[in-house]
Amino acid sequence: MKKINFLAAILIVFGLNMNMFAQKPDKAVAGYKPGDVATDFKLKNIDSKYVSLADYKKAKGFIVVFTCNHCPFAKAYEYRINALNEKYAKLGYPVIAINPNDPEIEPTDSYEAMKERAKEKGFTFPYLIDEGQKIYPQYGATKTPHVYVLQKEKGKNIVRYVGAIDNNYKNPAEVTEKYVESAVDALLSGKEVAKPVTVAIGCSIKTKK
Repeated sequence: MKKINFLAAILIVFGLNMNMFAQKPDKAVAGYKPGDVATDFKLKNIDSKYVSLADYKKAKGFIVVFTCNHCPFAKAYEYRINALNEKYAKLGYPVIAINPNDPEIEPTDSYEAMKERAKEKGFTFPYLIDEGQKIYPQYGATKTPHVYVLQKEKGKNIVRYVGAIDNNYKNPAEVTEKYVESAVDALLSGKEVAKPVTVAIGCSIKTKK
């Protein structure tokens, strides 16, 4: 009997020690979800001027894209982000791009490098730097690119879509679902967004641990 009790005690202690090393589940990422009100921001653009959503008096909403220089996913979408702005800015939904990465962790995402990238790729939209990384956590962005479609309603910016730009980052010719375009088209038509949330695919946002 003593031997059985001794073995039981060992198993209990062993079990407790294993629990100490067990991986804890990831905490749910906080941030905006469809229907939430997004707060405004004031961030520096590549022309050294500060940009906020309030500057766009005639806008009906915004396509806010968290993106960067170095990420291959972000690079793959640069042309499509430009195309979104060219199509929808004149319809009241301009693109506002924000680089959320810490340049000390990823030097290729520095402010000077942002200027060079925007010029090289012919960006037609503001490309802002999230200095101090204060804005992306509010939105809940986790990837580059990560998109938030906002609709202006009674002086507030209401989140209507969160997620990816489309369903094929590798090849634009093979895209079968254009999530952002579908969302903005629905809003322009006075309809609800059929698919308000998708999974953003891209590089993790670079920040100090």
